[in-house]
Amino acid sequence: MRIEQTIAASIIAAAALLTMQPVAAQETLPSWNDMAAKARIEAFVYATVTEGGEGYVAPEDRIAVFDNDGTLWCEQPFYTQLQFMFDRVRALAPQHREWKSKEPFKSILAGDPAGVAKAGEKGVVELGMATHAGMTTDQFADIVSNWFDTAKHPKTGKPVTEMTYLPMRELLDYLRANGFTTYIVSGGGVEFMRPISEKLYGIPPQQVIGSTIATQYAIVDDVPVLKRLAKIDFVDDGPGKPAGINKFIGKRPIFVAGNSDGDYEMLRWTTAGKGPGFAMIVHHTDAEREYAYDRRSAVGKLDKALDEAGRRNWLLVDMKSDWKKVFAFEK
Repeated sequence: MRIEQTIAASIIAAAALLTMQPVAAQETLPSWNDMAAKARIEAFVYATVTEGGEGYVAPEDRIAVFDNDGTLWCEQPFYTQLQFMFDRVRALAPQHREWKSKEPFKSILAGDPAGVAKAGEKGVVELGMATHAGMTTDQFADIVSNWFDTAKHPKTGKPVTEMTYLPMRELLDYLRANGFTTYIVSGGGVEFMRPISEKLYGIPPQQVIGSTIATQYAIVDDVPVLKRLAKIDFVDDGPGKPAGINKFIGKRPIFVAGNSDGDYEMLRWTTAGKGPGFAMIVHHTDAEREYAYDRRSAVGKLDKALDEAGRRNWLLVDMKSDWKKVFAFEK
């Protein structure tokens, strides 16, 4: 055999050996520890996309819904939207001298969180109307976007836009890579989340469902606008979440993620369908990297859903043990 043939044969043999070597697959969910929680998620997704398998679901029916506060971003020491309300009260205070003696505005201006808490749900609704209504939808979107450009988290000092959970963002990407359509279904204001949802989570505005205030079509200076009225239209929390999903999506999801009793009905409804259904709860157990809270928390209380997770086969994700990192900015 000539030397050229020998060299050529050697090259072909080497190439054949290389093609026989296993190629390392790109790691899924890299910020999740290799434990049971990650394995359960991967097993469900694998079954969902495997044609001919018992758990196969057609792409058009692969609907995944996610709560936002405490599930996709940090909700402690108080909800991000409540922080926005506080900042708006301070910004608008010069135009409202009466707020200096009227609760809960008085306590906000005095830096007294306890006083704000005493105002209860009625006080929060009053805050919402004062800071979210009386403008057009476009004006409000600009105000929200500008606020997100500068707002900082009160504990970490990081921009609030960096207080999203890296493992959950990876989960969103992983599901979409496997043909899922991802939605936000949150008790927060829909117009508060929409300006930022695509940037933070890759979820476009039309796939965000949330609480709403009434809007009214009007003509201002010969320009059609939608005015935001001081009236609650829909509360997307608790039993409102399944109702909102049915109204705006029109299909029962097969994957749901939440973190509190406000998601209980959504967890129940998603896993009550005839086909496959997967539910997970983000359990805040990491006081060092984030916060540790559940049953007694005034924000994101997790009690009833925590009790029922085991017998309903809902995945309880332990933030401390299941996640390598909580936030992208961690070293």
